[in-house]
Amino acid sequence: MIKKLTFILTALAVVLVAGCGNNSSNGTNDGDDKAKHKIAYVTNGIDPFWDLCAAGVRQAESELGGVECEIHFPTKGLADQKSIMESLMAKGIAGMAVSPVDADGQTKFLNEIASQTKLITHDADAPKSERLVYIGTDNYKAGRALGRLVKEAIPDGGEVAIFVGRLEQLNARQRRQGVIDELLDRPSQTLGQIKFDEVAKVFKGEKYTIVDTRTDNFVMDAAKSNAEDAITKYENLACMVGLFAYNPPRCLQAIKEAGKLGKIKVCGFDEDDALLQAIKDGHAHGTISQQPWNYGYQSVKVLKSILDGDNSVIPPNKFIDLGYKSVTAKNIDEFWSEKNKMAALGKKKD
Repeated sequence: MIKKLTFILTALAVVLVAGCGNNSSNGTNDGDDKAKHKIAYVTNGIDPFWDLCAAGVRQAESELGGVECEIHFPTKGLADQKSIMESLMAKGIAGMAVSPVDADGQTKFLNEIASQTKLITHDADAPKSERLVYIGTDNYKAGRALGRLVKEAIPDGGEVAIFVGRLEQLNARQRRQGVIDELLDRPSQTLGQIKFDEVAKVFKGEKYTIVDTRTDNFVMDAAKSNAEDAITKYENLACMVGLFAYNPPRCLQAIKEAGKLGKIKVCGFDEDDALLQAIKDGHAHGTISQQPWNYGYQSVKVLKSILDGDNSVIPPNKFIDLGYKSVTAKNIDEFWSEKNKMAALGKKKD
């Protein structure tokens, strides 16, 4: 009897030990006894643009499976982004997608991160770093497309002012250069070999003159103030160009308060609702959308493939171009509908 009881207890212990072993994946399991890859998606600030990117992250997390995603929005620029990334590394994050605040200034730090995890860039690149791949838009070509919108808005030519958050970001410099080159009818430049014009300079072409480029360092009041000052300083200003999502709406506010709505044209980047409404109402001409939800989705998809051991997703030039879309009154309804669907998905998932 004692021998039989000992046998039963021993068998029970084996079953219990085996059962505990099936849950040893830090509380995450994709149903196939494989631990989920922990991925972080880090933006360069806070903006509705990034909410749309986050929607793409959540969509990919849900559809692809096998990944667990964190999304981080730095509120205080470079220092805050660095602190977030350091905390993620301390947690042992497996993969990270980041939009660098200062590509050149962060190179050394990004290389340290890349030596410890699978690092990719999105939205803004850091080509001198050891990131595995950049996912985004050819911002120089997108800038030239924005220049073409300006030509449509003021076909007879005129004075143009450019507004942007900061020019430390490579994507901002590329967009600005694309606009300038297009308006001055210069030959196209090749990504990675672009010669950037200085900031404090007036560029005069046959029909268009770029009178100013103003930065605001992501301070909303400063963005509006810059627009107000430009309207006052340049009496013949014909078009205001905003390179970041929040710039065109601030330009529109300043134009409205100056009583020049419709007289000064507005063209911009991204898909702020105020800008889309202005396009619909005829107060702005158009915008260039990067369709940011694709940034989030593709960042997760690519990182998952890399972490699964599939490096074939990385092209030889280490750039995955997601393209852009020109949005004007002709396609505003269709585009806005698509944007709203993604915005709703982001709110639902979060």
